[in-house]
Amino acid sequence: MKKTLTLEAIDPLDLYGPNNRNLNAFLKHFPELKATARGFDIILEGTQRDIDTFSLKLAALIEKRQHKRNLTPYDIEDLFEDETPADRFHNDGGAVIVYNTEGKPIQARNKTQETMVKAYFENDLVFAVGPAGTGKTYIAIALAVRALKNREVRRIILTRPAVEAGERLGFLPGDLKDKLDPYLQPLYDALEDMIPSKKLQEFLAEGTIQIAPLAYMRGRTLDRACVILDEAQNTNLGQLKMFLTRMGTSAKFIVTGDATQVDLPRKEDSGLIRGIHLLEGIKGIATVFFTKEDIVRHPLVTRIVRAFDDNE
Repeated sequence: MKKTLTLEAIDPLDLYGPNNRNLNAFLKHFPELKATARGFDIILEGTQRDIDTFSLKLAALIEKRQHKRNLTPYDIEDLFEDETPADRFHNDGGAVIVYNTEGKPIQARNKTQETMVKAYFENDLVFAVGPAGTGKTYIAIALAVRALKNREVRRIILTRPAVEAGERLGFLPGDLKDKLDPYLQPLYDALEDMIPSKKLQEFLAEGTIQIAPLAYMRGRTLDRACVILDEAQNTNLGQLKMFLTRMGTSAKFIVTGDATQVDLPRKEDSGLIRGIHLLEGIKGIATVFFTKEDIVRHPLVTRIVRAFDDNE
């Protein structure tokens, strides 16, 4: 059977994406269907069932575009809910979150990271909890950079509680920014891997990307932003509440932390796990737990974490 679909109320370039990226991602779900795009027309050849399904899914994708600035392969994957997460994050470029400064793809490296990415697209608040080296913060920042590049948000805000990990910030030289920058350096490192240095400096100078201690968040309303709270195990319950209630319209919040590395004077003051339990079951909030098996750093890191856990 042969049928021609004519696009209406949408520019083909907005639908097809750069180099037909979105169209190709869409067509991968119809391996038996032959499709040829010619301007506003899409010529289909295949079974009635495939053509009907294609038409319905395409209409849903066009509807989604009306509420977004840009379409991405993730939007297309969201249309096919019957697939498992493992199927939806393939290695052919469709699951690329963002490209680093060397042009290499940054994407989920294991099933738990896949779950975190999927949770981000389906919820406005995501908790990612687990040991060091599992890529929680890196994936979170990659998602934020992607959202900024796709103009889904206007700014990225990265924050950490200014809790000393066995060291005294007061003894460091310089003003407050000079003292805090080394503490926030892991966030800078991840950004520098994904955004060219000159562009990153421009974003930082104009406030498009902001990196600040958690205390600086008090009193603010963060809208049209992707906001990441890192090292959240070092917040008490009141601080966590203060942070979460900063959420404005069209904002995405990601909270990352490792409950085994609490640097507070009293470890029991950590509000991360308590906060997660309080918010359990609320629609729009997801929690992803990483384990030692999800560590993606040097293989020795897994053994180091296990050795310390066994000792404790």
